[in-house]
Parts: sequence; structure tokens; C-alpha cells
Amino acid sequence: MNQLNALKQVTTVVADTGNFQQLAQYRPQDATTNPSLILKAVQQPQYAPLLHEVVQRFADAPLDDLMDRLLVRFGCEILAVVPGRVSTEVDARLSFDTNATVTRAQRLIELYQGAGVPIDRVLIKIAATWEGIEAARLLEQQGIHTNLTLLFSKVQAIACAQAKVQLISPFVGRIYDWFKKQAGSQWDEAAMAGANDPGVRSVREIYQYYKRFGITTEVMGASFRNVGQIVALAGCDLLTIAPELLAQLEASTAPVLPALDAQAARQLDIAPVHYDEASFRFALNEDAMATEKLAEGIRAFAVDTRKLEDLLRQAGAGA
Repeated sequence: MNQLNALKQVTTVVADTGNFQQLAQYRPQDATTNPSLILKAVQQPQYAPLLHEVVQRFADAPLDDLMDRLLVRFGCEILAVVPGRVSTEVDARLSFDTNATVTRAQRLIELYQGAGVPIDRVLIKIAATWEGIEAARLLEQQGIHTNLTLLFSKVQAIACAQAKVQLISPFVGRIYDWFKKQAGSQWDEAAMAGANDPGVRSVREIYQYYKRFGITTEVMGASFRNVGQIVALAGCDLLTIAPELLAQLEASTAPVLPALDAQAARQLDIAPVHYDEASFRFALNEDAMATEKLAEGIRAFAVDTRKLEDLLRQAGAGA
């Protein structure tokens, strides 16, 4: 059995891509997208026509509406391939505006429903700021399920659990990047690999906290840099993996053993924590890595959203 199939025995495998033509060969359960992945896809010849199709069909629509329609167009194509859910991201520039995030999420769901997609096949991705988590709480109360992204700390994860969000996406690779950069020439790759990887440790801690207290929010490890990080989180609820790493897993027959154990986590001596807005903001501020990576991630997604908007404008001008 190859590593990909072995991983599927203990974890739900999700594809992290906008390239829906690649999905079928790996047979993931779900798929996740973000502005960067959609931007990368529409610049490829096989996907550029989707952008032009959206612009031509809705030529008079405002730019933000065109953007949402493009995201949903990709989401629908993905859902034709995967049996489960697709995650579609709200504009990162709304990460500090609860009401605007709720409104944008509702519109995305309306567009999906207009395309015949049931509400339970869509997760709305929202950055795990305080305002984003509050938006997710309100959306979940309306039956709109959410995926809280750009999550780098247990502080964010606990607040998400309090909001009863459907799923969180802790970012393994970006945590690893930060600690490796901080260590500089002192970084020991071998010593910090596998279970010792700081990104892996972060997800394991969140997973154990959730299972210890019976929290039903799903934990989906994300943002992987290598196969070792993935294998070290075998047993996590879900793992979302880029096609390049899915290919590596499929090509290997090295063993995959469960690394996370929900039953064992229930026996751990962990103190429960509760955050209100003030204590959340202070606790997150105390975590330099999480604070920096959250801000950096929002900025990067905002940049790629603007680039997507530029492509939509150019397509409209040339229509």
C-alpha cells in the first residue's frame, strides 16, 4: 500500500488546490482553495477560459461580485470531482470586519445554492482574527459552516471552539518557516523533523486539547512543506495537501502509523481555557510567531486578491 492510501486509512485526505483537473487521480474527500491558488490556476491556459466566461456572463456586475462568482465557479468544478466539501475564502481585506465578512459569506452561499450546490458541501474560509471568529460564530448559527484559516496558535483554536466553528486549518508549514528563520544557522533540520517539527507540535497540541474536552470542531492540518510533516500528523481529523505532496505520498510505500490518538488525548491532564475579546487579543499578542504569521498571511492573500481583480478588469476591458 502506498503512503497516500495508508494515510487515508486514519485521516480524511483533502486536496489543497485550484487545479481541479488534477484532483481525480488522488481521490481526496474534500478540497480547499484560497485566492493564491485561484490566481495560480487562472494564469494557466486550461483555466483562463473560466475567468473570461465569468466576465462575459456578468459584464455589468461590480468587481467584488465578479470575484465571488469566479471563486464559486471554481468551487463548482471542484465539487464535480470530490464527493465531499469545498472551502471557499472570503476576501482577506474583510478580516477585521465581522459584519462585512458575514455578508460576503452569505452571498457566496447564495451563489452556490443558485448553482444547485447544497449548503453542507461548502465551507466558508475566514481568517482566524477575533472579528473573523465572531463572524464564523454568527454564520454557524445560520447553518453556514466555516473553515477558520491562517490559524497558528492554540489561542485561536480555543476561540474557534468557543464559536462552535465547523473546522479549523492550523498552518504547519508557516509555523515551521518562522522558527527556522528565527534559528538561522542554529537550525538543526534533522532534530526538528517529524514529531519535533514546531508546526507539527502546534497541531498536536490543538488536537489533544480538542479531544480532551470533546470539542467537535474538526482539525485539518494545512500548509505542509514536506511529507514528513504530513506523516507525523497521521490520525488528525483531516489533512489538506498540495498536489505535489500528494504525488510524493502516492509514490512511496514507506509505513504510515497513526501519530495522533483521540482516545489517549482524553486521558491527558489539560486545564480548560476560555477567552473573551480582551484576553484573546492579549494572549495572541504574547505569541510573536502567531501574531506575525497571521498578519503576514492576511497581507499576502490581500495582494493576490488584488491581482485577481486586475485580471478580471483586464478581461472586462478586452471583452
